[in-house]
Amino acid sequence: MQETQDAIHELKQIIDTYDNIVFFGGAGVSTESGIPDFRSVDGLYHQQYDYPPETILSHTFYQHYKEEFFRFYRNKMLFLDARPNAAHLKLAELEQRGKLRAVITQNIDGLHQAAGSKTVLELHGSVLRNYCERCGEFHDVKYIQESTGIPKCKKCGGPIKPDVVLYEEGLDQKTINSAVHFIHKAQVLIIGGTSLAVYPAAGLIDYFQGEKLVVINKSATPRDSHADLLIQAPIGEVFSQI
Repeated sequence: MQETQDAIHELKQIIDTYDNIVFFGGAGVSTESGIPDFRSVDGLYHQQYDYPPETILSHTFYQHYKEEFFRFYRNKMLFLDARPNAAHLKLAELEQRGKLRAVITQNIDGLHQAAGSKTVLELHGSVLRNYCERCGEFHDVKYIQESTGIPKCKKCGGPIKPDVVLYEEGLDQKTINSAVHFIHKAQVLIIGGTSLAVYPAAGLIDYFQGEKLVVINKSATPRDSHADLLIQAPIGEVFSQI
């Protein structure tokens, strides 16, 4: 335990020293807000669905089985009662203090913005944005949650698609370019709450050339051996002590 406390003290010193910090985070940032990481609980879903989550959340499945897609999506991807935890709040505070330049997230829940972060790059989109595939009309997440079957546009009746990146779909190039810019220019890169298993998002770490690489995650990641500071603990617990 003392080892973790020493590491947290070192993290505080790094944050005090530098003012060009970038945060790169994943599902582990939101699990402490009650949003599950579906990769770790596949068995639960197999009780209710005939396909694994990765199949249901693919572009091909969405195209061919929209009704089943939305049954899963409403049940397992929308957590509208979730609130920002200590990690989200601390990151927003660091941005306000002029320490943090950007949050780059693989999450789609909008909790960083809810906590007050302004510069948030959402690599995989957001459940809060939904657009008609026919006319482009915007629909909020409550409209999707309260709809049944395949949600239809209230303007033209066309099918609505969440603005999330499904498996088999490419990431938004403008978002990638911005992420590369922030990571490349950063003095400190803090990787938190991600196993760095999802590509191409995880590959963005390769652009970091700064002074301090910090990894905060409960389990091992491919970058642990490269880290200047490694803290194997829940990120909300760590950030609540900074």
